[in-house]
Amino acid sequence: MPQPRAEYPRPQFVRAEWVNLNGEWQFESDRSDSGLERGVRDRELAQQIVVPFAPESQLSGIEDVDFLEAVWYRKTVTIPAEWEGKDAILHFQAVDHDATVWVNGEEVVRHRGGFTPFSANLSRVAKPGEEATIVVRARDSHRGQQARGKQSQLYHNHSCLYTRTTGIWQTVWLEAVPTVHLNRPRITPDVAGSSFHLAVPVSANKPGHTIRATLKDADGDVTTAQVRADLDFAPRLTLQVPADRVRLWDTTDPHLYDVLLELIDADGNVIDTVDSYAGLRSVSINGQAILINGRHVFQRLVLDQGYWPESLMTAPSDEALVRDIELSLAAGFNGARLHQKVFEERFLYHADRLGYLVWGEFGDWGSGVGDTGDNNQQPTASYVGEWLEAVERDYSHPSIVGWCPLNETHQLLHDRITQLDDVTRAMFLATKAADSTRPVLDASGYSHRVPETDVWDSHNYEQDPAEFAKQMAGLADGAPYANTGGHEGRPISQPYAGQPYFCSEFGGIWWNAEKAAAGRDGRGADSWGYGQRVADEEEFYTRFTGLVDVLLDNPLMFGYCYTQLTDVFQEENGIYNFDRSNKLDVPRVKAVQERQAAYEKD
Repeated sequence: MPQPRAEYPRPQFVRAEWVNLNGEWQFESDRSDSGLERGVRDRELAQQIVVPFAPESQLSGIEDVDFLEAVWYRKTVTIPAEWEGKDAILHFQAVDHDATVWVNGEEVVRHRGGFTPFSANLSRVAKPGEEATIVVRARDSHRGQQARGKQSQLYHNHSCLYTRTTGIWQTVWLEAVPTVHLNRPRITPDVAGSSFHLAVPVSANKPGHTIRATLKDADGDVTTAQVRADLDFAPRLTLQVPADRVRLWDTTDPHLYDVLLELIDADGNVIDTVDSYAGLRSVSINGQAILINGRHVFQRLVLDQGYWPESLMTAPSDEALVRDIELSLAAGFNGARLHQKVFEERFLYHADRLGYLVWGEFGDWGSGVGDTGDNNQQPTASYVGEWLEAVERDYSHPSIVGWCPLNETHQLLHDRITQLDDVTRAMFLATKAADSTRPVLDASGYSHRVPETDVWDSHNYEQDPAEFAKQMAGLADGAPYANTGGHEGRPISQPYAGQPYFCSEFGGIWWNAEKAAAGRDGRGADSWGYGQRVADEEEFYTRFTGLVDVLLDNPLMFGYCYTQLTDVFQEENGIYNFDRSNKLDVPRVKAVQERQAAYEKD
């Protein structure tokens, strides 16, 4: 069978020498998490699994949807002999949730967090030409506080929670690097200065080493800069773009420059070469407006949860990632909230290529400790660490125009500072410290606990357009719609302070034509949506048009996010079916959205 997900997994930092380890691995579930004591690490495993698909998924060949407290993987590979003189780096793009990795019997790395990559240098345990036996244990308890995103903590799927993902769910690969090598750069676009600023970490500061960066476009080299690499941990340089070669990245012209990075030793030899790319794009705030390249661009976003029937959180193919963006654009959206999941990096690469606006989000759900509504969200320090890993990974992608570390945290305001207050503020300030170039939304919907958050928003699933218009009208008076808590409608957020505002979840119109035709008009385990399901498809268009018009007609609303791109399991409120087949008249959906928004009349 063809190797699954064979494409290069890190397209903004590319080296020529690499080996994809996806495919068949040995596998064994360990429901009691006693495998280490039972010697599982040191023996052959009982089953076979297809990596990078999670064992709960069909494409893994396992399809075990019961709770998996721990799982084990084993694979023996040979480090390519032609890598002689270089170090082999073992990369895991994502393993859910707590991973420990042994190679040839020695622990080489451990990592907590199911959404972000980690790696290990194998030079002390396996040399080029030698075998490396890789053993991975992943722990993924359904109990306690853990960043799970939309993974169900019950055995079954329910409401807007879905089948779990355990263990390896993104590409595993080997990479050859020189002993002294370049690490991933931060590329910061500077539209005002027609330039790119690069910070390029190196693994060691060797006397006489330099870094050379070359910017290219379709006509060839644009500019080059060089800097000493033996003084600073992350040497900095600027690529100045001549006026006649300036081309901005935006939704209508997503131009990308190629960037070649080279590490040069004291004798003038190029010892490391990496290919990257960059987009010249700015994001700024003017009062209640978020501007892209200084222009009012209304953000017609769709909620994208990144699930597939056969492969869960892992896209079945690279083409499937592209397809989701194309489906969204076809329906009239120009971007997405990547919801409750840190998407694999190749999605962002395609968003960069296609001019697709993205809000990066963390899969923070799983911090609940009860249903009291008073103090039921207690994210931990591990949330902050994993989120910073995500921001660092994705910093240089031009498609990302905003960050949102938390979603729908819900806690009543009272006279005590809580753990939710502490962690929300920590994640907000950490994001601001890690990236000063993009706005940060402290938490999408519900509990805004940071008064100085760059952006304010709400989630409003009112289904009657007339009532929706009344609820959203307060923005003109500085009192926008705000989510509240409890039956008394008590406040859960700090007061609105005039920030840019958008309705970041609305609609969610519940519709399944086949079930409606069968007379199944009530909620059930296999059907869930917001509000009263529409009676027929025509009513969908009427309701969709009414809700969208409310937001397009508001000159102070910089965008919206419609729920959602596709159905996901039992949640049947997508523009498309779960298998990505057409559910609606897509050109008609697009026509509703493509008229000019009042916000854009600047």
